[in-house]
Amino acid sequence: MIKPPLPPFTEETAPQKVRAAEDAWNSQDPVHVAQAYTPDCFWRNRTDFIQGREEIIAFLTRKWQQEQDYRLVKELWGFRLNRMAVRFSYEWHDSTGQWFRSYGNELWEFEENGLMRRRVASINDLPILQTDRKLLWTGARRPDDFPSLTELGL
Repeated sequence: MIKPPLPPFTEETAPQKVRAAEDAWNSQDPVHVAQAYTPDCFWRNRTDFIQGREEIIAFLTRKWQQEQDYRLVKELWGFRLNRMAVRFSYEWHDSTGQWFRSYGNELWEFEENGLMRRRVASINDLPILQTDRKLLWTGARRPDDFPSLTELGL
């Protein structure tokens, strides 16, 4: 399987790869998201250590059952050859209706075929009021003209 854009990344292709990842995660389809990773991909997500697509699918299924009305924005921080640093923020609420804004950073490493082989994520959650939400749009995909994290002050 080949998943463009492919490394080594450029000023043009690195942001495309980040946006493709954001779009996939906003679909909240664990099987679709898992296809962007190698079959034996390694993740550290907060304190969870995940290995391979089946564990990714199980993890994301649990995640999106708990994190309702999920909306995510990713932003490229830097890149070199087959590696990227990405920052992100997402908003969601739990089953009690409490809203959160989660902030984090990810380190990504890719195979030559464009599949991610390593993802390391550090994430913090901030309880917010529903009226303090900033990631407001309809549909699964963030509109192209929606402000970036930097523009939103996040």
